[in-house]
Order: sequence, then structure tokens, then C-alpha cells
Amino acid sequence: MALVTVAVGILIDDAGRVLVTRRAPGAHQGGLWEFPGGKVEAEETLLEALARELREELGVRVETTEPLMMLEHDYGDKQVRLDVHRVTRWSGEPRGLEGQPLAWQRPEQLRDWAFPAANQPILQRLLAG
Repeated sequence: MALVTVAVGILIDDAGRVLVTRRAPGAHQGGLWEFPGGKVEAEETLLEALARELREELGVRVETTEPLMMLEHDYGDKQVRLDVHRVTRWSGEPRGLEGQPLAWQRPEQLRDWAFPAANQPILQRLLAG
């Protein structure tokens, strides 16, 4: 089984709220909330993929990022490597360009939200500050 590398962007607004989006019902882990991002294509760097995914999904232009963490998770039917970056500056107002719901929430408000297992360590990191 191939390992899929995923670029994940953590957007935090001035009020300390984190942007989360809901996966499409028919997608892998569909219906769960997640931090935005997507698969890194063969010809892309991680930061190119992150910029592309956030532009396509949310309509924002990534300006600066900083690495937050990297983790791997085996779902049994899929293995993923999440390379997570905090997006420290962006332009544009995030909106669900693919019809996906999105929400701005403080990390502590996300404790009981349904996330894919691979996203749990990210949420724990955000809760720890």
C-alpha cells in the first residue's frame, strides 16, 4: 500500500479560532471534520501543494507558513503522511469553494467534533498551545 503525502494547513484567525472543513460524504473518511489541505502530487513540493489546495478549496492565497508537525497514520485501507503547516498569513476570505461546510472554532470547542483519526494529534497539539 502506497503512502499518500498530504499537505495540511492550519489557519488561525485573530480571535484564536481554527478553520475546519467537513469532508464530502462520499470521500474517504466522509462526513468528518478536518483541517484543510490535500494530496501532494508527484510534480509538486509540499508548499506548492498546500498553496494549490487552499486556493482550490477555500479561495485563499497562502503568503507565509511555518511547519507545525508531521505524522503518519495507517487506516488499514490507506496510509497517510500529514505534513502540517500553520498558515501564518494569507489573503482572501476562506469559503467552501467545493460546497463543503466550514467553521471557525476555538480548539477547545473542537474536542467533541468528529475528526479522522489522523487529525487527532493535530487537534491535541492545538489544544496544548
